[in-house]
Amino acid sequence: MKKNKFSDEKITQLQDHTTDNSDQALTTNQGLKINNNQDSLKSGERGPSLLEDFILREKITHFDHERIPERIVHARGSGAHGTFKLNKSLAKYTKANFLAEEGKETPVFVRFSTVAGSAGSTDLARDVRGFAIKFYTEQGNYDLVGNNIPVFFIQDAMKFPDLVHAVKPEPDNAIPQAASAHDTFWDFISLMPESMHMIMWAMSDRAIPRSYRMMEGFGVHTFKFINDEGKMHFVKFHFKPKLGVHSVAWDEATKISGKDPDFHRRDLWEA
Repeated sequence: MKKNKFSDEKITQLQDHTTDNSDQALTTNQGLKINNNQDSLKSGERGPSLLEDFILREKITHFDHERIPERIVHARGSGAHGTFKLNKSLAKYTKANFLAEEGKETPVFVRFSTVAGSAGSTDLARDVRGFAIKFYTEQGNYDLVGNNIPVFFIQDAMKFPDLVHAVKPEPDNAIPQAASAHDTFWDFISLMPESMHMIMWAMSDRAIPRSYRMMEGFGVHTFKFINDEGKMHFVKFHFKPKLGVHSVAWDEATKISGKDPDFHRRDLWEA
């Protein structure tokens, strides 16, 4: 009889390192449960793959973007894992279980960011702060995007590329980095009267938060909630910090930026 090259002790060690994932489901990136991500939908028995196969599209898109270039906006970000706990049931408005069951806890990930600066820019730039929350619910992933200022520069998304190009550093010298108060941006603002409300916020102390833990949040999108009875409500999300809203003055911001450009990231990490 040929002797097994593995001793009983080694076999035991191998068995101890196995993982039982029988209670876990295969899902898409959005958390939707699926039973197969190996075969694409096809037109007929030998036909071509169909673009309506969203699992195929998601898988290929994920593959194509595995080397992620720096983002055009919101490149400078910091994130934290946490838990969302529902203190009061909202079943009156929605049948989403993470908002309907009082006391239910849902894992979340939150990313905070400035808008105009590069990934290496200072945290204390005079800028809008964005945040993105992903709720990992039992019914799939729920995404919520917001800003720390309740209004915005433009009223039509068609103008967004123009806004971003205007607020970016001057094209001839790449100056200033992560700053909105420069000639090209003032030119854009002067020709866009609808931006006046936002520019008053952006040029106030409100645009330089003391900490990510000390700023308000306002959901960008309006959501449509549907309850078990099929009744519909439109909702907007507002976030109120337990520590209150705190900002730093411009002179403080410039000094902090010189000493610790990772000021907000460090504060979030240490908190």
